[in-house]
Amino acid sequence: MLKRIIYQCVGVACMALIFTACKTPTVVERNANTKMPERYNNAQDTANSAKINWKEYFTDPYLNALIDTALKNNQELNITLREIEIARNEISAKKGEYLPSVGIRAGAGVEKPARYTSKGANDATTDIEPGKEMPEPLADFMIGAYATWEVDIWHKLRNAKKAAVTRYLSTIEGKNFMVTNLIAEIANSYYELLALDNQLEIVKNNIDIQSNALKIVKLQKKATQVTELAVRRFEAQMLSTQSLQYEIQQEIIETENRLNFLVGRYPQSIPRDSQAFSTLVPGTIHAGSPSQLLANRPDIQQAEMDMVAAKLDVKVAKARFYPSLGISAGIGLQAFDPSYLIKTPESLLFSLVGDLAAPLINKKEIKATYLNANAKQIQAVYNYERTILTAYIEVANRLSKISNLEKSYDLKEQQVEALTTSITISNSLFKSARADYMEVLMTQRDALGSKFELVETKKQQMNALVGVYQALGGGWSEDERH
Repeated sequence: MLKRIIYQCVGVACMALIFTACKTPTVVERNANTKMPERYNNAQDTANSAKINWKEYFTDPYLNALIDTALKNNQELNITLREIEIARNEISAKKGEYLPSVGIRAGAGVEKPARYTSKGANDATTDIEPGKEMPEPLADFMIGAYATWEVDIWHKLRNAKKAAVTRYLSTIEGKNFMVTNLIAEIANSYYELLALDNQLEIVKNNIDIQSNALKIVKLQKKATQVTELAVRRFEAQMLSTQSLQYEIQQEIIETENRLNFLVGRYPQSIPRDSQAFSTLVPGTIHAGSPSQLLANRPDIQQAEMDMVAAKLDVKVAKARFYPSLGISAGIGLQAFDPSYLIKTPESLLFSLVGDLAAPLINKKEIKATYLNANAKQIQAVYNYERTILTAYIEVANRLSKISNLEKSYDLKEQQVEALTTSITISNSLFKSARADYMEVLMTQRDALGSKFELVETKKQQMNALVGVYQALGGGWSEDERH
C-alpha cells in the first residue's frame, strides 16, 4: 500500500513537471536579411583597398608615426582592451556554472541540549562503551569534501557559455572598429593641420601683397590721385587679413592638441611636411564588391555577434521553463572527539541527493525574461540590417565624393590661376589710373577666397580618401580578429 502511494506521488510530480515545461509563451523569431546590391554606383571591382595595411595606405611618415603611437597610447583604446579582458573572464564564469563544484569543509563546535528534551534524554541514556555515558556538553568535529552539480539537460548553461563567448568575440570586433575610426580621425586631423598651415602661408603672402598695395595708395593719395577713402579701404582690408592670420594660428594650436590627445600625450609640436600638401594626389581606390563588407567591416561583424548572442539568450530564457536537475554529494569524517575521526566506518559520513525542480505557479518573471530576450533578439536583427545598410551607403557616398571632388579641384585650380593673374593686372591698371581701387580690393579678396577654397578642396579630397578606407573597413589587421 505504501509503495503504491509513493509511485502515485512520483507520477503526479512528473506530470506536473511535464505540464509546466510545455506551457511556454509563443514568440516570433526573425532572421536577418543580408541581401545587398552587387556593386556600388554601377561600378564593379574585384580588388579591395580595405585589405591594404594602413602603413601602406598612408605614405606620409609623419602621419604613420602618429598612428603608431596612438595605437599604443590612446586611452580610449586601452579602456576597450580591458573590456575585452572582462568579456574573456565572463566566459570562464559561465563555463564554471555547468561544471561540478567541489569544495572542502571543516568545522568544530559544542552543543549542550536540555536534558528534558527528546535529544537530551536520548544522549543521557546512550553509552559510548558499556558503563561509559556520552560526554556533556557534546563536542562536534567534522572534515569532508562536498560537490554540487546542475545537470545541464536543456543546454541552458552551455548556451549561456556560448553567448558569453560570442559577446567576447563581439568586443574584439568593437575594438577593431575603434582602431579603424581612430586611424581615420588621426589622418583627418593631420590633413586638416596641413591645410591650415597652407592657409596661413597664403594669408601671410596676401598680407605682403596688401601691404605693398597700401604703400602705393598712400603715395597716390599724396599725389592727389586718390582720396583718403581709398587709403582707409586698403588699410581695413589688410587689418582684416591680419586678424584672419591669428584665427588660423589658433585653429592650428587646437588641431595639434587634438592630435596629441588622440595619441595620448600632452600638447607638443606635431612634426609635419606642410609643403607637400599641395602635391598630394589621392590614390586609386578599389572598392571591391558590397558583399565583402560583411567580412571587412568590424561593426558589421560586431552586430552579427550580438545577434547570435541574443538568439542564445532566448534559448537560455526558454530553458528556465523546464525542470532542472541538481545533484549534490558529500563524504567525510565526523565525531564528538578528534581521536574518533580516524575510526572508520563509525566516523564515516556520506550523502547523495538528487533534486528535480520546475516552476509551477507564478511564472510571470520567467515569462517576462523570455519575452524580453526575444524582443532583444529581434532588435539585434534590425541593428544588424541597419549596420549593413549604413555601411553600403557610406561607401557609395564616399566613392562618389572622391570623383566629384577631383573634378571640383581641377576647376578651382584654374580659378586660382586666373585670379592670381588678375591681381597683377589690376595693380598695373591701378598704378596707371586705368582701374578703380575697388577693383583692386575685390580682386585681392576674390583671389584670397579662391586660394582658401582650393586648399579646403584638397583637404576634402584627402578626407574622402581616408573616409572611403574607413567605410570599406580598412585599418585593422586580420590577426587582431583572433
